[in-house]
Amino acid sequence: MSRRGFVRAGFAFAAIVLAILFSSLGFWQLRRLGERRSQNAILSSRRFRAPIGLNAIAADTGSARFRRVRVQGAYDYANEFALTLRTRNGSPGVDIITPVLRAGTDTVLLVNRGWIYAPDGMTAELSKWNEGDSVNAIGFVETFSRGPAYVPRSPGRQRAYRWLDRATIESDLHRPVAPFFVVIAPDSETGYARPRATPASERRVNETPPRVEPRGLDEGPHKSYAFQWFSFAAISILGLIFFLRRS
Repeated sequence: MSRRGFVRAGFAFAAIVLAILFSSLGFWQLRRLGERRSQNAILSSRRFRAPIGLNAIAADTGSARFRRVRVQGAYDYANEFALTLRTRNGSPGVDIITPVLRAGTDTVLLVNRGWIYAPDGMTAELSKWNEGDSVNAIGFVETFSRGPAYVPRSPGRQRAYRWLDRATIESDLHRPVAPFFVVIAPDSETGYARPRATPASERRVNETPPRVEPRGLDEGPHKSYAFQWFSFAAISILGLIFFLRRS
């Protein structure tokens, strides 16, 4: 075989191998898209089920994510804190995380009561948003996830966290923390059973913070990635055809 023939054969082999590789990656992304859609369907269905009690949550809390639950207990405002750098419709703010004390257990449940505006996304007066001494509301389960490498506490600020790290919060509260937390649902009732005794000069027309919407169940970038890989495969084949015709 001539040198030119070797070059043509080598180019054809490389183009075909790349086309197969790119196509495989495209089909892999489509499989991941299918898995993501199936998972989203499961999570979405949990939002519409009747709420259950906290004691009914399985030990595998991952299987309970987005499950609607009824939260009952007493708000521990003395130990609540801010989850910083949260946005809502493009505005900076914080989420209010309040421990809930429940009868018959020393394990506290962290509850996300809602979002409030903070100009710097970190500093806010949480006491203005105390709803009541006790809570009786509907929320959905969220699970703790492995956070970033940096320290969870907001530097230079007391009672503020950049992300929820269960071990750190247990250390700060000196009490065990439930292996999941609850976000009060936007369609829940007011969220408290007995109004807090507040002087008339300090009362607010609305002491309930805007509730946090459930996280969106998007399909991720898998579809666009699949399109890109299939495009690369097509380019490889078309390039091979063009090369062979020219040579």
